[in-house]
Amino acid sequence: MTEPDPATLKLAPVAQARGSVALPGSKSISNRTLLLSALATGTTRLSGLLDADDTERMIEALRSLGVQVDHDRARGHCRIDGVGPLFPTRSAALFLGNAGTAVRPLTAVLAMQGGDYTIDGVARMRERPIGDLVDALRHQGCELRYLGNAGFPPLAIGASGGRAGGRIPIRGDVSSQFVSALLLALPVARGAAEVATTVEVVTPLISRPYVEITTRLMQRFGVAVATQGASTFRIEAGARYVSPGTLHVEGDASSASYFLAAGVIGGGPVRVTGVGRNSIQGDVAFADVLQRQGADIRYGDDWIEARRGRPLEGGIVDCLAIPDAAMTLAVVALFARTAMRLVNIGSWRVKETDRIAAMATELAKLGARVEAGTDWLEVAPLASFRHAAIDTYDDHRMAMCFALAAFGGAGVTINDPACVRKTFPGFFEQFARIADASGPETRSGDARGTGG
Repeated sequence: MTEPDPATLKLAPVAQARGSVALPGSKSISNRTLLLSALATGTTRLSGLLDADDTERMIEALRSLGVQVDHDRARGHCRIDGVGPLFPTRSAALFLGNAGTAVRPLTAVLAMQGGDYTIDGVARMRERPIGDLVDALRHQGCELRYLGNAGFPPLAIGASGGRAGGRIPIRGDVSSQFVSALLLALPVARGAAEVATTVEVVTPLISRPYVEITTRLMQRFGVAVATQGASTFRIEAGARYVSPGTLHVEGDASSASYFLAAGVIGGGPVRVTGVGRNSIQGDVAFADVLQRQGADIRYGDDWIEARRGRPLEGGIVDCLAIPDAAMTLAVVALFARTAMRLVNIGSWRVKETDRIAAMATELAKLGARVEAGTDWLEVAPLASFRHAAIDTYDDHRMAMCFALAAFGGAGVTINDPACVRKTFPGFFEQFARIADASGPETRSGDARGTGG
């Protein structure tokens, strides 16, 4: 008998998919609301909070900064006693793993407040750019110093703090998180009570829906962000965060993409609950893309359902607004009638790994014909799949996307399946439940226990 190997997960061929999946909380909403709750006056009670590595990094950081956070992980409930607008602890060394939704906004908020802080992460985080945000913060008088390579973490933050007011230029073509982080931090800047501040995005803004998540959540906490055209955001004088009391975190729309795709490729119906037609997350547009390509998609207020429709079409798909969910399309393309080209995905190169290179390499292992450029990826349909061991590069989305290759008839092996703990610890358990079989085979036992 083969010894268990927790480093690999072998998924047997899956012919059909059907069932329902309750989504974990949105990572983007969870980490934003945790930070906003901490900066607000009053106590906030969150429900549906994501329980995963990225949120744990944010909670640990907030506690280190003097915030009382009571987290009931089993129920997804969290109580945060706001300290707004300044953290009580003025000196701390924060280690934030590979959580971009923690590193970028905390950098901005701490720099605006001023203090004696360092921010660091894993080796890959030290390769993920932050220079555009640092430049914008320095424009407002913040004191930041690179402790390694210029333009990248780790960072040291000094005592001067930053001022509100004026017009702040910032680039938006590398990561929308820079714009979101700056907006989140402005209400705690020096002078925010007296003067308005305008943020001007001086390049095309990628992933705009994520900035809209930010501004809508800021509104929930009492701070209105006015938009002036497509590239200008204004926060009026007197803005301050006030707790809304309670807030429910939507299910994660990016995580929904894997199950909606499974419903289309595997016949369906597969329903995801926790996110629906009224979601504030841009990645719900993934369902619209599937529908345009031929899938049968149905919506409710709190659910989306996918099933096979007409044969899936390929063609050119603009992914500027859905960069995370677009990774799922790269595997869906293997099941289309014609080649699919994903464009405007340059941001993939500065995510948890270089996702364009990683996706091209791993798709080729299955036998696919793949072409790639600086901001595009083209994938041809695959008539006959090869079983392959997929490397995941410590990237949760690589692991979850390639589970869909099990529908190709040859099964697939996922290396380092535990990397999904970053945002969806129970992913493979949920995948096993919708797979029309007894469940994926695994060299470490039952796939239902792999995700944690």
